[in-house]
Amino acid sequence: MIKIGIIREGKTPPDARAPLTPEQCAEAMVELPVRIVVQPSPVRCFKDAEYREHGVPMQEDLTDCDVLLGVKEVPVDLLIPGKTYLFFSHTMKKQPHNRRLLQAVLDNNIRLIDYEALTDDAGKRLIAFGFYAGIVGAHNALWTWGRRTGQFALPRLSESHDYAEVLAVYETLQLPPLRIVLTGGGRVATGAAKNLRDMGIREVTPQEYLHGNFAEAVFTRILAGDYVRHRDGRPFDKLHYYAHGAEYRSAFEPYSNSSDILINGIFYDKQSPAFFTVADMQRPDFRIQVIADITCDIMPDSSVPCTLRASKIADPVYGFDPASNTETAPFQTNSIDVMAIDNLPSELPRDASAFFGRQLLERILPELLRGRGSAVIGRGMIAENGRLTQQFDYLADYLATTV
Repeated sequence: MIKIGIIREGKTPPDARAPLTPEQCAEAMVELPVRIVVQPSPVRCFKDAEYREHGVPMQEDLTDCDVLLGVKEVPVDLLIPGKTYLFFSHTMKKQPHNRRLLQAVLDNNIRLIDYEALTDDAGKRLIAFGFYAGIVGAHNALWTWGRRTGQFALPRLSESHDYAEVLAVYETLQLPPLRIVLTGGGRVATGAAKNLRDMGIREVTPQEYLHGNFAEAVFTRILAGDYVRHRDGRPFDKLHYYAHGAEYRSAFEPYSNSSDILINGIFYDKQSPAFFTVADMQRPDFRIQVIADITCDIMPDSSVPCTLRASKIADPVYGFDPASNTETAPFQTNSIDVMAIDNLPSELPRDASAFFGRQLLERILPELLRGRGSAVIGRGMIAENGRLTQQFDYLADYLATTV
């Protein structure tokens, strides 16, 4: 029997998500040899009373827990030495703002398991919020268009109780004949595509999209083979592209010239070409007016050259003026609107938490109970016994950097 504590999210601004819902905590304690307690929180999307109603105790002091579960990075001064933590540490890409956190993990002899690094034998991630990032990002793209043009109005998801409440709004939504291009083939793009369908927007093939005339709102979903070409004209090969992205050029222009909205859900590699340049955005035939950059890769390491910074839930959109290559206020005639919120699932915290918690309950907790016998946990472990694990020793120079 191990004791698991769900920590109170301490990062600012606060995150309302939870790694497990009250129902999932109760289920886990029936199905698995675990005991779960929850640290009280005034900002968590599930109230303390909801956990109590499901027989889950509240406990302020979690020092007697074996494992601590969170969502976002834990502030350094809240780390409990000697514990096993699971959360998104955002250190795997050597993010400068979290170097001190990783050093504190080592100094406090913490066993850190990062959700992002938990993969199956084929390297596929086992747990993520990406699907709900896609849902929220697509909704925000249409919300931004409505605000920009006044053609329709949508509620903010952050002000809705859950997704079911918004689905009722979609039933009466009347959209103009918008053309929307969605990039990506993973969880994020899949969630975005679901949201667009939920709004009643018809999906068409890339060929239909580029050559058809539509009297209704439509979207198309494109993959790398649709928007890049090899510089020497060789046929597109996905594996070759992933290994040699610098050999390719963008072929996105037909989509930028025929789309009102771009929803970006791709993983960007620095060797790969950007969709377009600022100079391309200055062309009179560049049609895109709203960009929802769900991946939120920041320039200069970005497939979208106008993603200058992340935006926030409270202030989701900023403008970009291609002529001056500068940020502007949103919803301006000569600017393109950019929605680049970096924690999109937090707008639907109850739904996103339930989705994430189901993966945690079914895919991760059983592996955690296997202890040293779990290859999944081994792959996800960044630090243990005051040292980086072997697969993450590439972070040593990152830790040595003075900031």
